[in-house]
Amino acid sequence: MDILVLNGSPRMQGSTRKMAEAFSEGASSAGHSVRIIDVCKLKIGGCIACEYCHTKGGGECIQKDDMNVIYDALKEADMLVIASPIYYHGLSGQLKCAIDRFYSAAYPKGPERLKKVAMILSSGDPDMYEGALFSFRGDFVGYLGLEDMGVYTSHGSENGSTEKLDELRAFGASLV
Repeated sequence: MDILVLNGSPRMQGSTRKMAEAFSEGASSAGHSVRIIDVCKLKIGGCIACEYCHTKGGGECIQKDDMNVIYDALKEADMLVIASPIYYHGLSGQLKCAIDRFYSAAYPKGPERLKKVAMILSSGDPDMYEGALFSFRGDFVGYLGLEDMGVYTSHGSENGSTEKLDELRAFGASLV
């Protein structure tokens, strides 16, 4: 299975990135191909609601920026993993911007191969996930109809802990 991980953390040594890497290690050990894209390193403009993608563009966004890296990766992915720290009760702004741009790639239906989705979230507090979960359930499980493979959260002292990283490695390794 080809797995795309969108890492929404700007901290390349942070908890979210470490959790994404642990998941990747587990999935790779089970024979899956995993690509992690660090969204915060890309230059992605926000959706400008021009509707070009749904008219003359035939599903292609009018903006020509680094979002094309994600569009190309989505075409090859069987599973998508959204990884983000919680910022102000939701996903990081950089990741939210990229997800908003799924509008052109996911209308009237999502990428052909994409069938599964999971989420990895990191926060300082255990009660901060509702905004991110709303997006996960509505955008990916509901609208795109992807199979929910699970949501993995980490907060406070769990962030970066051996136990949490082992849990994510085991999750990745368990995928079929």
